[in-house]
Amino acid sequence: MGRRFPAKFLPYILLSPAVGLTIVFLIIPTIQSLYQSFFMVSPFGNKSIFVGLENFTTLLTSGEYIHSIIISIMFSLIVVTLDLSLGVVFAVILNNRLKGMTFFRTTVIFTYAISPVVAGTIWALMFAPSTGPLVYLLKRFFGISLNWMTSPHIALFIVAASAAWKQLGYNVIFSLAALQNIPSTLLEAADIDGATSIIKFFKVILPLISPTLFFLLIMDMFYSFFQVFGVVDVMTQGGPGDATTIMVYQLYKDGFVNLRTGLASAESVLLFILVFILVIFQFKFTEKRVFYS
Repeated sequence: MGRRFPAKFLPYILLSPAVGLTIVFLIIPTIQSLYQSFFMVSPFGNKSIFVGLENFTTLLTSGEYIHSIIISIMFSLIVVTLDLSLGVVFAVILNNRLKGMTFFRTTVIFTYAISPVVAGTIWALMFAPSTGPLVYLLKRFFGISLNWMTSPHIALFIVAASAAWKQLGYNVIFSLAALQNIPSTLLEAADIDGATSIIKFFKVILPLISPTLFFLLIMDMFYSFFQVFGVVDVMTQGGPGDATTIMVYQLYKDGFVNLRTGLASAESVLLFILVFILVIFQFKFTEKRVFYS
């Protein structure tokens, strides 16, 4: 029999802080954004004019906003690909029982504890065109003069890489936990059958940790769309040009720089719809390759 709480209302009391925070900081702002997306709001917020779907029509016919959607999808692809692949690679390496491995595990996982602003600052300093140590090393040993602030494609990749680096520790933690939960008997059976390390990795290990990887795929996608504002703002502020202006940064510019609150609210709704569609797509097509038993 399940254990019962001695006080009937104790579970509700314990849950109330989390529920209250969710309502105040998530549900209410979401409803307010949806409501304001149908209005044109004055810069000071003291007057609203109902415009129906005009804000959405303006956004979906704007070349600038369509560009931010494309950039966001490209940005997300880079972040998710780097985090998933490197997370598994590092987890496999850190799963070995070697001397000093605890130190290396802590070093790799520590990136998750860094805020996006700090991560962006570190990468901006490392790749500073004039004084960055990595820029110097590239020029010193490979003869490559890298001024990524003038190259849209390189800038997008470096900003996405810095965002992926910040999230890498999160992927390593879950991938490492999944690897350590694989029954040793299955790996021993593969060794007895003569499977090489590569075959064992792709035929045994990957299928067994696929549920964890699918979870990380969804979480990394959420992260790449919603939680990277600090990295972009510190490193490029959306530049060069609009090369790194992802949807969340475009929302910030329209809402807090241009004071177009109604338009920014519509952007938040469209951002939510896009991510929701991508999640449904992942569950419909990607989950079929997940091995649960």
